[in-house]
Amino acid sequence: MINKTEPQIRSLLVSEPFMLDPNFNRSVVLLGEHNKSGTIGWVLNQPSTLILSDVMKDIPNANFRVFIGGPVGHDSIQFVHKCYDRLNSGIDLGDNIYWGGNFEVLKVLIANNAIKEDEIKFFLGYSGWTEGQLARELQENTWIVSNNFNSDIIFVDDEENLWKEAVVNLGPKYAHIAQFPKNPMWN
Repeated sequence: MINKTEPQIRSLLVSEPFMLDPNFNRSVVLLGEHNKSGTIGWVLNQPSTLILSDVMKDIPNANFRVFIGGPVGHDSIQFVHKCYDRLNSGIDLGDNIYWGGNFEVLKVLIANNAIKEDEIKFFLGYSGWTEGQLARELQENTWIVSNNFNSDIIFVDDEENLWKEAVVNLGPKYAHIAQFPKNPMWN
């Protein structure tokens, strides 16, 4: 196993550099739920071509980018935020990061320009692992778990470099991985 850090709520899963699954190639996943029943999270660095008003017609002029949270539940919009002071709702993930909340209040805040893009992130769908599935993938070195990171990385605007930044943040033992080419044949 590459690393022995146990995943928990608010962990980042950083994909190994040559992951073949297109849903998770060079991805960074924020975990919102992790227990014996399974794991739920959102890919932080896979933007879609959509903005929020494209998928939520009752929120005109909502120019927030929508990310592909994962391959499950594309009929749902989910969000993480750091604006509990205004939204007054959401599941506490720790370090002033919250999952979801009162969508009616959110719509009012968006209409009043009271929320900025660097404090909320919207996802179409999510990533999910059944009981024991993530543990098996960790044994296979598919993911590196990070529990020690600056939570601002969740809302970073540079998706292209987010994976590299997350890898470097893991420390000197892993930093060299950030320089690996996307395709090992290019080496």
